[in-house]
Amino acid sequence: MRPGGQPNMQQIMKQAQKMQQQVAQAQAELAAAELTGTAGGGLVTVVVTGLGEYKSVKIDPKAVDPDDVETLEDLVLAAIHNAAEAQRELTEEKMGPATGGLTLPGF
Repeated sequence: MRPGGQPNMQQIMKQAQKMQQQVAQAQAELAAAELTGTAGGGLVTVVVTGLGEYKSVKIDPKAVDPDDVETLEDLVLAAIHNAAEAQRELTEEKMGPATGGLTLPGF
């Protein structure tokens, strides 16, 4: 702080610009990342980007039983949750240092 308790606006602006650059870098890394969620020992696999865009769902033919559709539905949902958790953890890892622990809307 400067005399009189006034913050140095130039220093604050530099810090804000640095944070903005770190956030942009973290966003780019998240966009490039692909995370995989699985269920049923790999019978169902879901791929999601670090920004939460789902890219693919793969289902092993062994998981398809016409008499037990509910199990397949549960496996797909579990794989989606698994991928979403991996995406959330990566977001915290990448964005946490860039935002100084602040939570930004949408991240």
